[in-house]
Amino acid sequence: MKQRIIKVHPADNVLVALADLQAGEEVTYNNNRYKILEFVPAKHKFAIADIPQGGEIIMYGVLVGKAQSHIPVGGLLSTGNVVHAANSFLTGSSHTDWHKPDVSKWQNQTFNGYHREDGSVGTANYWLVIPMVFCENRNIEVLQEALVKPLGYGRKKTYEIKAQQLISKIKAGGQIEEVLYTEINGDTTRASGDKLFPNVDGIKFLSHTGGCGGTRQDATTLCGLLAGYITHPNVAGATVLSLGCQNAEVRILQEEINKRSPQFNKPLYILDQQKTGKEADLLELAIRQTLAGLMQANANTRKPAPLSKLVIGLECGGSDGFSGISANPAIGYTSDLLVALGGSVILAEFPELCGVEQNLIDRCLDKNNAERFASLVRSYSQRAEEAGSGFYMNPSPGNIKDGLITDAIKSAGAAKKGGTSPVADVLDYPEKVTKPGLNLLCTPGNDVESTTAEVGSGANIVLFTTGLGTPTGNPVTPVIKIATNTTLFNRMSDIIDINTGTIVEGDETIEQAGERILDYVVKVASGEIEVSAVRHGQDDFIPWKRGVSL
Repeated sequence: MKQRIIKVHPADNVLVALADLQAGEEVTYNNNRYKILEFVPAKHKFAIADIPQGGEIIMYGVLVGKAQSHIPVGGLLSTGNVVHAANSFLTGSSHTDWHKPDVSKWQNQTFNGYHREDGSVGTANYWLVIPMVFCENRNIEVLQEALVKPLGYGRKKTYEIKAQQLISKIKAGGQIEEVLYTEINGDTTRASGDKLFPNVDGIKFLSHTGGCGGTRQDATTLCGLLAGYITHPNVAGATVLSLGCQNAEVRILQEEINKRSPQFNKPLYILDQQKTGKEADLLELAIRQTLAGLMQANANTRKPAPLSKLVIGLECGGSDGFSGISANPAIGYTSDLLVALGGSVILAEFPELCGVEQNLIDRCLDKNNAERFASLVRSYSQRAEEAGSGFYMNPSPGNIKDGLITDAIKSAGAAKKGGTSPVADVLDYPEKVTKPGLNLLCTPGNDVESTTAEVGSGANIVLFTTGLGTPTGNPVTPVIKIATNTTLFNRMSDIIDINTGTIVEGDETIEQAGERILDYVVKVASGEIEVSAVRHGQDDFIPWKRGVSL
């Protein structure tokens, strides 16, 4: 560890501990010496100026809290002496001047992707099987069992083998401790045998609990999300099962598909169980049509595409006190590089933009987007308050334990994922990204709901930062997991792909890490690297009902 403390922004009145600081220890920053008054764990903050009761706490150059009691120089900031506070925001101003990073290194670089007739390019090639309503989930499971392993996409469950070893030993009268374990890396391995369709990465089954019984708005929103996946560049085609009487009508799904792809021509098979009749007839027809579709999908092969065809979703989960110092600003720089190359990035998780709204409003390229963003944030915040759970309740126990003690501290660091480029568009869930540049997408802060939404809006790669570790993935889009600290990267190397703890340790700059991440993205997009979430079959898919979810 080359440095023990860091100041994130010149205007801050707190410093961040990069290592545990003991009571009585003296530390120096910019020739100023500070005596630590009490133990400050790594990732937590201490005051560098006396902060009176009610005084403002500034971090990342913005208001992130107020003191509930006097905090002396060298005093630890905690949930006991700090309460959430954030600046209000107004529309009307605009500061969209932007210093583009040097992208000459990547100007003529390409990735090998799957070209679709609508001009988009996929980083993968999947077939989808989708229920319109939860009533069809069992049939989806039957199709999954019938198709996945016979086609060579199944995964041999290594922990099932381990359990069988234990069971056999117990049956023989032995003790569990006597079982000889073999080396197991991860919880799944590829099934043996060749895939029948080598150019198709897999068949994905998007089971869910919606489609009926909720509000009509929920049903329409679900249809929009499903349409986003069906028209997604990483998807070759889909088989859809409908019961026939649900709120999420096939008619609505087709309308949502046409909104996103007016000239839609992928193979799409929609089956109505109540019209077909017997379950056996439905499933036999679904299998026959799916196999026909897979034959068409297999005809598509990877070809070079410009980096401008990349759409990157930006996500964080299991954040810690280093998230806003290392991983988030690193992918923020990656975002700026991609925007400068003509690509698109998606910054979502609106509850985690609390306190930095003004900065994003000022970066909007037009007034309508600024006003739409402000309106979406205000209405979302109001719904949360009405439910008795405001944005200030967003940090999880794990976040708080690792230094993110107010929502504004968490949000100011989370917003770093969006880099510094102007805001090209503001989208409401589940709208599709249509413009290059930085897009703001209204989603919850919930990891899986937000990742599901970003992919539904068109993300063909997701960059996911974590300080505590999370296995989150997606059925059709590679989710690249990025550790904020080296300890996590080493401890959970089976589910983490990239380490940015090098920034905290002083071995790498934010810009160097951001460039390294973009190089990695290009390899993943070309199918040269299989990320951990894909390798483990981590197919998380949770549609967001437009209620309050933080």
